[in-house]
Amino acid sequence: MLRPILKLVGLFMLVILGSIGIFMYQKQDETAQKLREAEQQKAQLEQLVQRLEHETRRADVLVTDQKMVDGTLETTLLFVEYDKTGEPLPAKSFVIRGEMVHIAAQVVRFNRDFIAEGDPLRGHSIALFTGIYGDAQTPAEAPRIDEPGTIPDFYRGADPQVSSFEMSLWKDFWRLFNDEEFRKSKGVDASFGQDVWGPFKPDKLYTITLDADGGLTLRSEPLKGIYREALKERLS
Repeated sequence: MLRPILKLVGLFMLVILGSIGIFMYQKQDETAQKLREAEQQKAQLEQLVQRLEHETRRADVLVTDQKMVDGTLETTLLFVEYDKTGEPLPAKSFVIRGEMVHIAAQVVRFNRDFIAEGDPLRGHSIALFTGIYGDAQTPAEAPRIDEPGTIPDFYRGADPQVSSFEMSLWKDFWRLFNDEEFRKSKGVDASFGQDVWGPFKPDKLYTITLDADGGLTLRSEPLKGIYREALKERLS
């Protein structure tokens, strides 16, 4: 009688030990998978930041037409951004209503502690030019400069291959602004808006810069002869 009982107890113990072994193996495998994913994400993030280092988004803005329409100043602006080599990207045109022109951007700044000490994320950001509008318009009416959910041409460059991690940043750009947990999971310290504005006049060249640290600036200078002649040809 005792021997069958001992056999049953032994079999029961084997089942328990086997189950524990399988569970521990699965947990180890799950932990290893998470570590591999974390390392992969870290590598993709480092590649992104290496491309961003010392990069500045820069665009020139020209007034191509300005007139009063129903008592409100209406200004047509030509927006020309430059790629990383200084070559112009396809120009965009916007019609703005009002005396003051606002240009807005949304900045995502990476957490300096996301990668350990000496991390390459320190001081780096990515950003969207989100809209451009006049003070006779509301921000909701602002036409888009960069299209949400897609990678701006400046960041894409000549290489069409983009990591899944980087693509997720652009696809869920606004989620980074609203979802703290999601923001932390992507190594993002903060997401915030930047805005510059001023009266835009003909015969002036306006330059907008968006630095890697997220700073947005607007400068103006007298329109050089070559721009003035090119503008005349465009309007003729």
